[in-house]
Amino acid sequence: MNQTQVNQMQEQDDEIDLLELFNVLLHKIGIIILSGIIFGSLAILGTKFFITPQYQSVTKLYVLNKQDSSMLSFTDLQTSSQLTKDYAEIIKSRKVTETVIAELGLDLKHKDMLNKITVETASDNRILTIKVLDPDPYQARDIANALRIVAAEHIKNVTDSEAVNVVDEANVPDGKYSPNTMKNGVMGGLLGCMLAAGIVILQYMMNDTIRIAEDVERYLGLSVLGTIPLTKADSKKKKKVKRGRR
Repeated sequence: MNQTQVNQMQEQDDEIDLLELFNVLLHKIGIIILSGIIFGSLAILGTKFFITPQYQSVTKLYVLNKQDSSMLSFTDLQTSSQLTKDYAEIIKSRKVTETVIAELGLDLKHKDMLNKITVETASDNRILTIKVLDPDPYQARDIANALRIVAAEHIKNVTDSEAVNVVDEANVPDGKYSPNTMKNGVMGGLLGCMLAAGIVILQYMMNDTIRIAEDVERYLGLSVLGTIPLTKADSKKKKKVKRGRR
């Protein structure tokens, strides 16, 4: 037997193994689906009862530099766009956050406030977007508005800007921003199915039991001359032995 024939036999064995593995998964499809349902349900319940909903309020600013009062060149616009990154850092500065905390009487520290704030800057304009997350939708709005007012004054003092104008005031969120219950449920269901399928595959890979005549030829390389079928009495004894082991 040459190497080509050996490779062909190995490829056939691999194909048979994959087909057999598919049949094993198909045979256990009920358990896999049940695991997905259980994990998905647990994810939904965990999301509803153990994760605090967060609400997002958004406000926007536009910074007007002193040189913007007359004719603007492309370089001026480019420089102003780059400055928005500096403005974002100013908004998240300790002076701004601690002033807002003091004005609203919040039981927070600088790091706690930073965890609630997201400042976004666009590459093609000078608009700053301030987003605030909080379990209370009204407090989220109040924090965003206070940040806008305090940050506007601080930006003018630090950068010597002419004005910081309001593009959008903060709103009271209509619905929660996070968590997404349905998304978590689907992800939990998929995780449950994958975990159950992984266990089935692992059991299949570790099972080296000789069950049928073809297994003897495949794994031991021996030819089977014949098989002896079990009688009804033998089958009953086998079942009794299994029950006794339990």
